This record gives sequence, C-alpha cells and structure tokens, in this order.
Amino acid sequence: MNYLAHLHLGGQRPGQLLGSLYGDFVKGRLQGQFAPEIEAAIQLHRRIDVFTDRHPLVDIALGRFSQTRRRYAGIVLDVFFDHCLARDWSSYADRPLELFTADVYQVLSRERQLPERLAKIAPHMVANDWLGSYREFEVLEQVLRGISRRLTRPEELAGAMEELRRLYEPLSEDFSLFYPQLQDFAQNAKPPKI
Repeated sequence: MNYLAHLHLGGQRPGQLLGSLYGDFVKGRLQGQFAPEIEAAIQLHRRIDVFTDRHPLVDIALGRFSQTRRRYAGIVLDVFFDHCLARDWSSYADRPLELFTADVYQVLSRERQLPERLAKIAPHMVANDWLGSYREFEVLEQVLRGISRRLTRPEELAGAMEELRRLYEPLSEDFSLFYPQLQDFAQNAKPPKI
C-alpha cells in the first residue's frame, strides 16, 4: 500500500495521520522518539505492510506482471492500488476524498518536526494534491517516473504504464477483493484509543 491507503487505514486523528505517513520514512526500532499515538500508527503501518506482502490476493496481482518488471512490481502495485482507492473512494470511506486530503495536508502543514525526507516532499505533496491526484490514472506515470529516479535500476520501471493499462481490469478486481480484507485487518490491529 502507498501513502493514501496507509492514511485511510491508520486513523483520522493528527497523530495517527502523521504516524501513517512516517511509516515510510522512519526505520528501525521505535524508542519513544515520537508521541505514543504517532509510534502506534507507525507500528500499524508496518503491520499493514506485512499483511499486504503475505496476502494471497497480492501474490496473484504481482504474478500478473511480466518477468522484466517483477523486481519492482510491488512498487507499481502499491501505486496502482492507491489509484483504485482514490478512484473508488466513496466505496471505502464515509467522507469525500477532498475533505480527507485537506485534513491530511493541514496536519502536514502544521507539523514542524517531520522526518527529513518527508519534510522535503510534504510541501510538494500539499501544493500538488498528490493524494487526490491519484484518482487520475495518467498521474501514475508521473508518480512512477519520480520513484524511478530513486532506484538503482530505473530502467526496470520503463514500460510500467503500458503494463498497467493492459492489466487495468484484473488488477482493479484484485484490489476490490483485497482492500476490504485489509480494512478489516487494520481495524482489528489498531491499538485502543490513547
């Protein structure tokens, strides 16, 4: 799962939203360097990743990709699943996507102690509505291009959009079967309110 799904699944309070994002930017053991609610959300983020990585439906979705893209298929699938979530948001959330993303951006804009890498991208995320833009399939090309700049073998992402176009329907079906199970898992894995 990518940013939008983690934010959706992690809880709506400011500390939960921050921790849901921090999970991609904070590595190693958590030893009280963040508020308890943030650390709990980071832990939930990590449990969601493990659940996702081990899920049979995700294995089926990854198996749809060509061998040449298999190494980075997980990254491509995460981005595509965020597209599916944004596209079908009203099926999975009670509040409109625009209100949800506005809350996330407000929390990010107010936080002065973001992890270093997140601090660098947060202003761009807010200014360019990264989360809401996932609704548009063509935006994924820009997202994948940005990701490829950080990879040691970016050429393996070349052609990913063409493959996503070809796999659009079956991967969309994979998402629709998988995401409700992930929602149930995340709901049951959340710690009690602090």
